[in-house]
Amino acid sequence: MTDRAYDTQKKRIVCWFSCGAASAVATKLVLSQFANQEVVIARCIVREEHPDNDRFAADCERWFGQPIVNLIAKEYDGSVFNVIGKRKYISGVDGAPCTMLLKKEVRLAFQRPTDRHVFGYCSEEQERYNMFLDANNIDCIVPLIDRGLSHADCLSMLQTAGIKLPEMYRLGYKHNNCIGCVKASGAGYWNKIRQDFPERFWMMAGASRALGVKMTRSESTRIYLDELPVGIGRYQDEPEIQCGIFCEMANNEIKENT
Repeated sequence: MTDRAYDTQKKRIVCWFSCGAASAVATKLVLSQFANQEVVIARCIVREEHPDNDRFAADCERWFGQPIVNLIAKEYDGSVFNVIGKRKYISGVDGAPCTMLLKKEVRLAFQRPTDRHVFGYCSEEQERYNMFLDANNIDCIVPLIDRGLSHADCLSMLQTAGIKLPEMYRLGYKHNNCIGCVKASGAGYWNKIRQDFPERFWMMAGASRALGVKMTRSESTRIYLDELPVGIGRYQDEPEIQCGIFCEMANNEIKENT
C-alpha cells in the first residue's frame, strides 16, 4: 500500500479526510496555509458509511483542487461487518476493533516517519485531542482548534462554500459516522437508526445478539437492540448550524489564499 522509497528529509503534510464536515474544513485551511508544500489528502474507506459520502468526497475534491487518495483495509474489504465476523467482537471495554483495523492500521501503513498529520479536531474537542497526543507520538496540525472553530462552524462554512452537506447530517445525525455506529449506546440514536435505516438496524441487532453484546439501554438496564422499545430515548433531530467570529476569520483566510 505504501512506497517506502522516499526522501526522508522531505516532509509531506497528510490530511486525514473522513467525509465529515470538520475534516473537510481542516483540509481546506491547510491547503490554503501550506500552498507551497506537498499536501496529500487521504481517506480510509469504510463500507458501512452512507453512500452519499462518495458524492460529498467528489464535491470536496473540486473545492480542494486536488484528488483524495482512497485507502482500504483489504483483509476486511473495509467492512465493519467483516471485522465483526472475523474478530467475533463488536465493542466494549477494549474499544471497537473496526476503528483500529479499518482506520488506524490503514493510516499506519500509509504514513511516513516524516509526515505531519492533519486531523479535524474542533475547538470543543481540545481534551480529546490531548488524549490522542498522549497515545500517539506524531507531528500534528489542528487548524480548527488553532482558529477556535467549532463543529457547527464547519457545517456553516461548507454551506457558505456551496457544498451540500453529507446525507447523515441532513437526516439529523450529529456526525457522519457509519450507519449504526458500534460505539453508540443511546436508545434515541438506535431508534433513529431503526427508523431511517431499518435493514442496517436489524443487521446489527442480529450480529449483536449472536455475540451476546447488549449495545443499548432501557432506563439503566443494558439490553439487546432487538429488545429496544420503539420510541424511547431522545436524539436531536437537526444539527445546530451557526457561524461565529472564528468561522468568519477562517473564511476570509481561505478566500485570500485561493
